[in-house]
Amino acid sequence: MPLGSSRLEDEIGIKHWHWQRFWPRWSEALREAGFTPNQLNSAYDETELLNKFAKLAQELGRLPVRGDLHVKEHSDPKFPSHATFGNRLGTKVELIKKLGEFCRSRSEYEDIARLCAEYVSPNKNIPEDPFKKSASIEDGCVYLIKSGRFHKIGRANSAGRREYELAIQLPEKAKTIHVIRTDDPSGIEAYWHNRFAKKRKNGEWFELSAADIAIFKRRKFM
Repeated sequence: MPLGSSRLEDEIGIKHWHWQRFWPRWSEALREAGFTPNQLNSAYDETELLNKFAKLAQELGRLPVRGDLHVKEHSDPKFPSHATFGNRLGTKVELIKKLGEFCRSRSEYEDIARLCAEYVSPNKNIPEDPFKKSASIEDGCVYLIKSGRFHKIGRANSAGRREYELAIQLPEKAKTIHVIRTDDPSGIEAYWHNRFAKKRKNGEWFELSAADIAIFKRRKFM
């Protein structure tokens, strides 16, 4: 396989201004050397993109965030760049809606269809696009608080504000147990709600064991 011009520079230090004294395009240099120039990757089909996203979600056990896509594209050369998903499938809410429709018709992705339903329902009107690079990766947090014998798993959309804001009156004082920083508060909140689904009592309140709490506290960032 012939090297691309960028790889040539990385491997042996030949800059573009060196070879451009002889060939206007790198493809012409390759042809003269007897190689067939590398072909540009064709555009991904939307179904293929959704399939790759769904498989990654199954690997992670949750819906991927931008950082997960970065890691995957660097570890798997056949995986699309993170920007491809945003450019082709829209904002994250739009992507998850399409992913949910895609997964509902495929039995092998029933678990991902449920995650999509949990994510889209409280976020259907959010226009943000987490696939675009932001000034700060810490866009928010998911918190665990305790009141009496029950725990609440919720989210705050701004890491610079209070860790949580309760809109209800509690009979006992609430205590913050742990906070997970994240660039996808809604998705990570849905992940923990799904993980502790069997422990749910009402709304975002759960009856968690010491082991459950220890699992949550192991995560500093997601």
